[in-house]
Amino acid sequence: MLEISNLVKRYGSDEPVLKGLDLVVEGNTVVSVVGASGAGKSTMLRCINRLVEPTSGSIKLNGRELVNLRGANLRRARRTIGMVFQGFNLIDRLTVMENVLAGRLGYVSLYQALTRKFPQTDIDRAFHLMDRVGIAHYANKRADELSGGERQRVGVVRALMQEPEILLADEPTASLDPKTSEQIMVLLQSLASELSLPVLINIHNVSQARTYTDRIVGLRNGQMIFDGTPGEFNQEALDAIYGGIEAPDETGGEEQQAVETSDT
Repeated sequence: MLEISNLVKRYGSDEPVLKGLDLVVEGNTVVSVVGASGAGKSTMLRCINRLVEPTSGSIKLNGRELVNLRGANLRRARRTIGMVFQGFNLIDRLTVMENVLAGRLGYVSLYQALTRKFPQTDIDRAFHLMDRVGIAHYANKRADELSGGERQRVGVVRALMQEPEILLADEPTASLDPKTSEQIMVLLQSLASELSLPVLINIHNVSQARTYTDRIVGLRNGQMIFDGTPGEFNQEALDAIYGGIEAPDETGGEEQQAVETSDT
């Protein structure tokens, strides 16, 4: 279970990006977070995995406070938080298998990491997960030879190799064509159920949020202004979140919106 309480993130003396955010994610729930660029969606995810430091507040994962962790304790906690990135974050010159096994770097010695001598159990698990998402036949192919959808599947498997307690996905479909983006959403939805894994997804595409997630959280100016089921996510909620601006949908509107590269 992820428990966020009164989370605040401020950059310098500017107005806070997150303003006392509260959120609970549990079970194998798939939760989408929607909102206009600058709403704080990516900042929230980066606070959870400590890519950015929260200014104040509490973030607990299965009862363990993450905000105050440092050093080895922080590294151990990060192993339990899988992350799927919009830009894939693969090492292009390495093979698919090598990129996937990078998800085990937090579990092996420095020597094993440098020489890429991973335990056979890790290799077996990598093949199993790659087969599950349909990329096992690319194991020895360089990452830069893959399509966008294939690269994102590599990113998903790399995150799952961490054996995470939660999976975070930051705009995982924004760089993909509509058909491929829907395939990735279906994959995340099914993996949450199969692995009993909570999944928290930042997404611009409101239609996909309605179709593929169990719960929608709406942010505006760093504050939560909606939390409910897709069926409850009506026009009133859309207007409140986007301020009357037409929300992006499956027609490609998400690619016409400013992508949250910094989300500040």
